[in-house]
Amino acid sequence: MYSFMAGGLFCASVGNILLVVCTATDYWVQYRLQGTLAHQGLWRYCLAGKCYMQMENIAYWNATRAFMILSALSCFAGIITGILSFAHRSTFEKFNRSFAAGIMFFVSTLFVLLAMAVYTGVTVNFLGKRFGDWRFSWSYILGWVALLMTFFAGIFYMCAYRMHGCQRVAETR
Repeated sequence: MYSFMAGGLFCASVGNILLVVCTATDYWVQYRLQGTLAHQGLWRYCLAGKCYMQMENIAYWNATRAFMILSALSCFAGIITGILSFAHRSTFEKFNRSFAAGIMFFVSTLFVLLAMAVYTGVTVNFLGKRFGDWRFSWSYILGWVALLMTFFAGIFYMCAYRMHGCQRVAETR
């Protein structure tokens, strides 16, 4: 049970770091604009070596930002709950912290999936028609890796919860 929880904490910690890094960096998309390489993230775009804040209030950027922030926060809450699940004492006997941590990691996975789906769909439709020479970059890829890490953290914690339930049944017999 503890090995599943430790594996889940490792995946969640790596996933949370990746969520923060990919949300904060400016390399979601790279493209060529008027012969100059440009790249953009969720907060800034950079052109010819100078970066500018994205002042436009575009719905898909706002939705992607919100979902990425919610994903990082729910992953962090899952990490805290996961750490607390190592403690043996519980003030609530029927509340299982490993189950709660697993749910938080799955919620984080859902949020990052929504963010990546929104961003991918709009970017492919918009940049695909506007620019011929563009590609997703490393910040975007980190978002997908973070999705996998938070998903596996949830799986590990659900396995730990399942094993905890099996141990309880064996103890009562």
